Amino acid sequence: MNEQSPQRRLTAADFDQDLLDLYDYYAHGKISKREFLDRAGKWAVGGLTAAAILNTLSPNYALAQQVAHDDPDISGEDIVYSSPNGTGDISAYLVRPAEIDPDNPPAAVLVVHENRGLNPYIRDVVRRLAKAGFIAMGPDGLSSLGGYPGTDDEGREMQRSLDQQALLNDFFAGFEYLQALDGTNDKVGATGFCYGGGVVNRLAVAYPEMAAGVPFYGSFPDAAQVADIQAPLMVQLAALDGRINAMWPPFQLAMEENDKRYEAHIYPGVNHGFHNDTTPRYDAAAAQLAEERMIAWFRTYMA
Repeated sequence: MNEQSPQRRLTAADFDQDLLDLYDYYAHGKISKREFLDRAGKWAVGGLTAAAILNTLSPNYALAQQVAHDDPDISGEDIVYSSPNGTGDISAYLVRPAEIDPDNPPAAVLVVHENRGLNPYIRDVVRRLAKAGFIAMGPDGLSSLGGYPGTDDEGREMQRSLDQQALLNDFFAGFEYLQALDGTNDKVGATGFCYGGGVVNRLAVAYPEMAAGVPFYGSFPDAAQVADIQAPLMVQLAALDGRINAMWPPFQLAMEENDKRYEAHIYPGVNHGFHNDTTPRYDAAAAQLAEERMIAWFRTYMA
């Protein structure tokens, strides 16, 4: 790690790539916090501690807002829907454009969070999609445990403790909630990040009627399931994300062999989580381009 002025926001370029990879393993439960701190000690120089390194790499949600909750172009509310095959009643953040033409209603987009609950970053993504003209909803997969707890470390442990099939069913129920929601054009798409990207891919398998999907650096279902996919997918990947990228070639081959509609964008020089604007792994240029592509994809297939 290089010494930096406290006034400048740190980026991935300020960290050794091996340290960023180590943080990725920790953030996804591949190693414990203690193991991260022990192994990060080699970068703890000049009075910097391993704990301070972890704090620097962790999300800072004071940076998370691009669209204010009271933006006049949108109208948001927290709602509850039922997930009978999941964990029960699910809290969700539902945001609509403030002005909707009843003769030309918008499509709906399900936004699936990472492996830590509905945090402020994902809520902001929901607002961005609403501002772009969609009805957007972000469920909180931690609803049965009281909801996102305010810290990602705790949220990560809570999400890991859930029955994973029940959790997946909670997002399936959210997709079905949007399918039945009044005021849409009856087209529903989905986007998600990390864990949520994997959920989008599984939604595409489970719901052939899904209008479009944009998974960000998420895991892929078995190639044998690709035949069930009808939705056009835009796959967004980070070039330095070896863990997820290793899963991509067989899925891509299956998409091509089954003549499925897809685009894949692998952003050079960026890490897993590059779209999340609350951590040093955020890459503003790649994130903006990926978001523009996502919105264009939804407009193309869900108008």
